[in-house]
Amino acid sequence: MSSSVDSPVITPTRKHGPFSKENLVGTLTAGYLPLLAATAIVVLPLLWMVISSFKAPSEILTQDLVVLPETPTLHNYDVAMNSVPIPRFFLNSVIVTTVGASIKVVLAVMTAYALVFVRFPFKRIIFIGILVALMVPPQVAILPNYVLIAGWGGVNTYWGIILPGLGTAFGTFLLRQYFMTIPASILEAASIDGAGHWRTLWRIVAPISLPSVATVALVTIVTEWNDYIWPLIITTDSRMMTLPVGLTALQNSEGNTGSGWGILMAGTVIVIVPVLLVFALLQRYIVSGLTQGSVTG
Repeated sequence: MSSSVDSPVITPTRKHGPFSKENLVGTLTAGYLPLLAATAIVVLPLLWMVISSFKAPSEILTQDLVVLPETPTLHNYDVAMNSVPIPRFFLNSVIVTTVGASIKVVLAVMTAYALVFVRFPFKRIIFIGILVALMVPPQVAILPNYVLIAGWGGVNTYWGIILPGLGTAFGTFLLRQYFMTIPASILEAASIDGAGHWRTLWRIVAPISLPSVATVALVTIVTEWNDYIWPLIITTDSRMMTLPVGLTALQNSEGNTGSGWGILMAGTVIVIVPVLLVFALLQRYIVSGLTQGSVTG
């Protein structure tokens, strides 16, 4: 006699096509709608600010919603440029950002290289100190920095604005993580060719780490350009104020009048446009620079 066991019948899972109703609903719900909402939250206030900078005061202070100006005008920009010395503020911001960001990026590259490729005592402790610095708010150091810089005569000077922020824990950490992914064979080949640390850093490590370096540079430039609290504290002379601090002076001179909102919008546009241009030039490095250092091996 022979016995047979019925095998279970397996029903194949039905796959939905790329244009099926289920896939389209899932794509819209989990993809496009959150993306559109996040984009609107970020872009709409900026777009409204730019449009309002070309409006007349009657089109801003009104109970009826005016989306586009009936007659776009540059009057707000003209008043903003003449109410406070914005060209001087702009020059100060360019000097502080260029010098400060350049030194910070160079120091971050050199520090990250030392933490990865140079042997010296207490290297791990120093790296832990950098990680701790990432968690400490920079506002904590404002008072001791002011006492130190003011004692050295750095009030209303470029170096007094730049010096306290020359260290960048974020940049050092990001570059260290990427440097750790560089194959050791490349460094060994450079050593065999007689290259020292200095030549290896700037001829080999830095060029192949360009995306990460560009990411650190972009973050540093934006941070330096938008820095407000420290330049506000260390400068009392309008000739040394940066653009973010200059907006406060513009608000004090125009913000209490009915026409002040359009003027403030124009001043804010002047502040953010250079940062947007820098971002447009370096944005292709951001994703690759942040992701390349996320895996070590």
